[in-house]
Amino acid sequence: MLKQREQFTSRLGFVLAAAGSAVGLGNIWGFPTNTANGGGAAFVLIYLVLAFTLAYPALMAELTIGRHTRANIVTALQGLSPRPGVRLTGRLVGSYGILVASLILCFYSLVAGWMAANLASSGAALAGLDRPAAWLARDGVPRNLLFAGLFSLITAGVVSEGVKHGIERWSSRLMPTLVALLVALIGYVLTRDGAIAGLTVYLLPDFARISSTLVISALGQAFFSLSLGVGTMLVYGSYIREGDSLPATGAIVTLVDIGVAFLAGLLIIPAMFAGRELGVEIYANGQLQAGPDLIFRVLPALFDSMGPLGNGVATAFFALMTIAALTSSISMLEVPVALATETTSLNRKTAAWLVGGIIFAGTATIAVFFDPLFGAVVTLTTEFSQPLLGIALCLFAGWAFNRNALLEEIRAGNPGAQKTLFWKVWPTYVRYFCPLLIATVFVQAIFL
Repeated sequence: MLKQREQFTSRLGFVLAAAGSAVGLGNIWGFPTNTANGGGAAFVLIYLVLAFTLAYPALMAELTIGRHTRANIVTALQGLSPRPGVRLTGRLVGSYGILVASLILCFYSLVAGWMAANLASSGAALAGLDRPAAWLARDGVPRNLLFAGLFSLITAGVVSEGVKHGIERWSSRLMPTLVALLVALIGYVLTRDGAIAGLTVYLLPDFARISSTLVISALGQAFFSLSLGVGTMLVYGSYIREGDSLPATGAIVTLVDIGVAFLAGLLIIPAMFAGRELGVEIYANGQLQAGPDLIFRVLPALFDSMGPLGNGVATAFFALMTIAALTSSISMLEVPVALATETTSLNRKTAAWLVGGIIFAGTATIAVFFDPLFGAVVTLTTEFSQPLLGIALCLFAGWAFNRNALLEEIRAGNPGAQKTLFWKVWPTYVRYFCPLLIATVFVQAIFL
């Protein structure tokens, strides 16, 4: 028998936790640079459409399965149907979701450690401690292991406190802090020379650049920005209160995620063009730089060019990145911890520290054997596994989930759900269109 499960104490608590899971490091640099390279506001418009026609229905699939089953991803999927074949498939898909979430956290903790180390470096420089600041800013295995370990300890510590006192409490603190830092940094960056040029690139549409490639890119951004495919939203959905409306709650999470991604664009693109005004190279092969080159080369060069204020701005920026990383890592660790606490005799604290320790061992392995492992793990999990798991979860919601039970779950908190446009459209979407569109993204990413 499953142990008694906790619940989020309010819709706001769930929204902040779910938005924190969705708003990760990829949102901070991925969405802005994809927008700038994809026709500015034209990309944003397509992204918004796809976020609600694809990502939102897929999010609803995970939330509905989660709350209906009140279980971890393995137990949830194998419990949707009494048919042996479906149960076995559910067990296999759920187990693979646990593995993928754990592998993502392995490399994510390493990247988050880089952010934390740069935060410490900026803080040391601000305090006039130049030698420690230089060591903290220099890439190396000892530094990476130290800060990945510290980050992993914080993540496990939050998860070990449970849903109410750990995940919900800290998400309710971290997400408002993240938004406040974003707004403050935007306000400062927009005063810099060159920032308006970046704002123009970001906000003015170039419809001539719309292509099938751009649409596929926006589709992928919409899907992955909501942290879909590895069971994080399914597990969080299992903690939603019975009386909360799932369609409304899912829509709020989607809007918050889109809003934070848009705010990130208002910061990153103007900051890059402000850097160009100061001599920082922001283009590579005709494209705005993104990913690690953006975070660890372009923006630090901008901070250095700001003079005395640069260390303060850098400290605020890397604090923002560290918070974004932490809110996502908490949700990823919760996926295997939920399985451990519900299917074994382990209590939450023991499970969180044990699972966290096993995952950190994976992080340490990647740190030591970085060149052969890092890129391979990222590719396996984000490019191959997440799309396939996303397709599977949509198929489970659309085909394995009994339609009457599905409607009853949607009606909890929304008694007239069967008369709404959502119910008339969503079941068909999640059965046919979502799997097809996600498969299109997968094929595009792998073969084209």
